[in-house]
Amino acid sequence: MAEKSLKRSAGSESEPVSLSDRAIENLEFIRSTMERSGNFTAVPGLGGVLMGLTAVAAAFIANRAADREQVLIVWLAEAVLAFSIGLLAIWHKSQIIGSELNSLAARKFAAGFLPPVLCGVALTAGLWKHGLYQLMAPAWILLYGAAVIGGGLFSVKVVPLMGWCFLFIGAISVFLPAELSDEMMALSFGILHIVFGIIIAKKYGG
Repeated sequence: MAEKSLKRSAGSESEPVSLSDRAIENLEFIRSTMERSGNFTAVPGLGGVLMGLTAVAAAFIANRAADREQVLIVWLAEAVLAFSIGLLAIWHKSQIIGSELNSLAARKFAAGFLPPVLCGVALTAGLWKHGLYQLMAPAWILLYGAAVIGGGLFSVKVVPLMGWCFLFIGAISVFLPAELSDEMMALSFGILHIVFGIIIAKKYGG
């Protein structure tokens, strides 16, 4: 009888512990699920690497262009190419991780990302019209950084960090000679995309 009572008491003591552990696991699962549902997790890492590689190639080509008009054409073509790569990569990653592109998190990401990009389009036209070519690259880098930070607030933590790196490089490029514009574009749109793309791909599934 004493042994049975001891076993019963031992079982009753271990049961609350297991229930507590299970409750903690459930809370952690709920929290992680809420974080995933509240963040846009389809930001592409491998797509970012590819965008970075095309930017490095564009910088190489633009640095050997004959005039400013050809330089602008090269970077506008790169912008269209990179944007297309980004959209395709986002769609592909969303299919892999089962993320909805019309989710609330995706709409918030777009709402934070697009306004600075649209400002960049308008500012490019204005700078070209007034002949302020030396400010184009700094403006592109700064506004893209602002876009990444704005959208990244609704994504994984490393995304806004990348945006701040863009802002840092853009702020420096404002004070550098215009002859270094292509190098700064390669450093920002090229190297930063490659480095952070690798980090995102490793930590957040491609």
